[in-house]
Amino acid sequence: SDPQPSCDALQRIIATLANKNEELQNFIETLNHTLGRVQVNSTQVVSDLEEEFDTLYSILDEMKESMTNTIKQDTVRKSHELQNQLTQSTSALESAEELLEFANNAVTMAPAFRLTLKPKATDNMTHLMVDFSQERPLLQGLKFLPVPRAPEIVLGDCLVIDNEVTVAWRMPVEDSKIDHYILEYRKTCHEGLPRVKDEQCWEMVDDVKSTEHTLQGLRFDTKFMNFRVRACNKAAAGDYSDPVTLETRAFNFGFDSTSSHLNLKVEDRSVEWDPQGGKGVDSKVKGKENKGRSGTPSPKRTSVTRSPAPRGARDRFTGESYTVLGDTSMESGQHYWEVKPQKDCKSYSVGLAYRNLGKFEQLGKTNISWCIHVNNWLQNSFAAKHNNKAKNLDVAAPDSIGVYCDFDRGQLSFYNAENKQLLHTFKVKFTQPVVPAFMVWCGGLTLSTGLQIPSAVRSFQKTENGLGGSNSSISQQDPAVACDICLYDKLPSVDSSLMP
Repeated sequence: SDPQPSCDALQRIIATLANKNEELQNFIETLNHTLGRVQVNSTQVVSDLEEEFDTLYSILDEMKESMTNTIKQDTVRKSHELQNQLTQSTSALESAEELLEFANNAVTMAPAFRLTLKPKATDNMTHLMVDFSQERPLLQGLKFLPVPRAPEIVLGDCLVIDNEVTVAWRMPVEDSKIDHYILEYRKTCHEGLPRVKDEQCWEMVDDVKSTEHTLQGLRFDTKFMNFRVRACNKAAAGDYSDPVTLETRAFNFGFDSTSSHLNLKVEDRSVEWDPQGGKGVDSKVKGKENKGRSGTPSPKRTSVTRSPAPRGARDRFTGESYTVLGDTSMESGQHYWEVKPQKDCKSYSVGLAYRNLGKFEQLGKTNISWCIHVNNWLQNSFAAKHNNKAKNLDVAAPDSIGVYCDFDRGQLSFYNAENKQLLHTFKVKFTQPVVPAFMVWCGGLTLSTGLQIPSAVRSFQKTENGLGGSNSSISQQDPAVACDICLYDKLPSVDSSLMP
């Protein structure tokens, strides 16, 4: 009998056990983490409780002292008034006895007849007493402030668009004591339920007053993001909501430093023309790439150490092709990235190419590369280039360029990255995977990846595809100035042979 079915079943059992083993490990980590936090949180709560009661005692002591002072002040006031009356009455009595024999003549002038025989103060102090009959039951009924319940994240109201993530949640029951919320998030490469330990740490947004929050300006350099939220009242923070995972896919790539011209200095997200680049390269390599040239590198000069090209890597660009390719190819789907040149950059190109672009070939001068080219040297120009033909663009070169590639529809579009104005579109039938391509001379470029296709670009592409390729633009402008959506047989400067 064929042993293959039993082997397959065994493999499935092993895979299931491996998954269960990972789940159990994650659960044990969760329990250990929770157990450790119980003791920490218990100590903190007792400390907070003592602080609250100390505050209450302090307030009551202050009130007692204030009321005692009031009683003392009132006692002094009453004693002073009564003492004055007593002195005046004694004096009047003495005068009355002396004038008694003259009663018939001076009766109306005697001080005794001018006194008010009613005390100005009483001995009643009850109006200064405090009645705690209403407060006493309130204090006796003092209970712990309830810990807020865990919120519930509403997946249907969460939104991921334009490199922004809006997270919405609700409370399972209404709680008027909630003061604010804490939202936490982290990037991850794992789909499904978040893990206790992940490559990324949780980041926190505190003091969120509403039941939704939008994170802006994100770079989507991982496929997913985890989110969780907790509610807080004046005393405590509640449990976290069940975490959720949202998809944050975007096109991420860097420069392929193994393909770059030796006069280009390639960093993580930038490339800069370096006229001194390559001068420390071994003379044999130098002689091979620049046939007929001589010159031994100065032993005093220190060259940048470049890692050797991996097996199967293409040759570096050389000669006057100051080019570097992206390290990730596209063979399906829609993709978007942005490029910002340095302000003093003399010349640069941004576009696509097949990976087999020759090492001496320049972007836009072959039938396997497409680009827009900006020249700020001697005579300014801004043009779309392909197969050694150029189409001048009657619009100023923007400060930053957005590149949109729809591989399946065979469409390459360039946009003003700031206002999403369409600059130019190539219609191409790609026959093999393509890679982002860049040329720079006397200046530098900064690359932005991890970007979703902007909603304005996506909306324009839907409209354009629905209209079958009309010459419209996102921004309101003169159609003559709006950059064309080019089928090359419609351009006055090129013919249909430009199509690959």
